[in-house]
Amino acid sequence: MAPASRKPGARRAATLLPLLCLPLTGCSSGTPEPAPAPAPDEVIKAATQVLTDACLTHRGLTPPRPGRSSPPADERRIAAALFGTGPAELSLTLPTGYAVRAHTDGCLGAAQQQLYGDQRRWFRVSVIVNNLGPEADHTHCTLNEVCGRHRADIADWKRMRSRALAEATTVLNQPSPQGDTPR
Repeated sequence: MAPASRKPGARRAATLLPLLCLPLTGCSSGTPEPAPAPAPDEVIKAATQVLTDACLTHRGLTPPRPGRSSPPADERRIAAALFGTGPAELSLTLPTGYAVRAHTDGCLGAAQQQLYGDQRRWFRVSVIVNNLGPEADHTHCTLNEVCGRHRADIADWKRMRSRALAEATTVLNQPSPQGDTPR
């Protein structure tokens, strides 16, 4: 059997291969392809980070970062400022019997209030929507049946999430006090 380079057409294929790959790599146009838009959850998460960091900084605390540790006393102060303190102001008991609680007085609560417009309502509908599967399992119903029972909650969740995405986009496009955009 002859080596591949001596097969008829092998040289032509080797010459054409780089040309065939150009359209696949996006190099043929000379301009880079625009980056795909980030997922809505990522936009809301990034804006929440910007808002909570600003809140913590305003309270004289250094926002936590992965790989950077603070003294335990600072970590407790940061957690209290971020998540709130005292008895939880928000609580919802699910059909599974599990109770979910949250604070309204921390930086995270303030960020949710700004993004969603109504932190109490967002807490309620997000807990319900995020637990539709466990409710279906617990009640021995199909997910479609459970979704049907929570149609109004799902509609509220979608409406509030759309508002949060619009608000998050605004937050992320505002220049920071240092003059750069917070991304």
